[in-house]
Amino acid sequence: MSLKIRLARGGAKKRPFYRVVVADARAPRDGRFIEKLGTFDPVKPKNAEDRIVLDAEKVKEWLAKGAQPTDRVARLLDGLDIKKREPHNNPKQGLPKKKAQERAAAAAAAAAKAAEEAAA
Repeated sequence: MSLKIRLARGGAKKRPFYRVVVADARAPRDGRFIEKLGTFDPVKPKNAEDRIVLDAEKVKEWLAKGAQPTDRVARLLDGLDIKKREPHNNPKQGLPKKKAQERAAAAAAAAAKAAEEAAA
């Protein structure tokens, strides 16, 4: 059984509130879970003390048992210095796509042609 430490959503529409839970990976997001580890309230400001409330000892126990945190929970744990998270890096994500590259090449060719005609 693979275990995940993940967020289970609660709260009203457009007012999210999350429980940090340990659950079987096959269980529904807001459904059955094994243990509640804490809460996360993204509506509160980032510097609020009660934005993230976690039982650090329970989290460390579950990590030792092999539970894998999701990406968002890994970020939260890294912010609380419970588990170090390697930063993700996708250098190709910010590059222009094919059509934008074609437009840039066409604009560069037009600028070069205009400069050549102005010089002549």
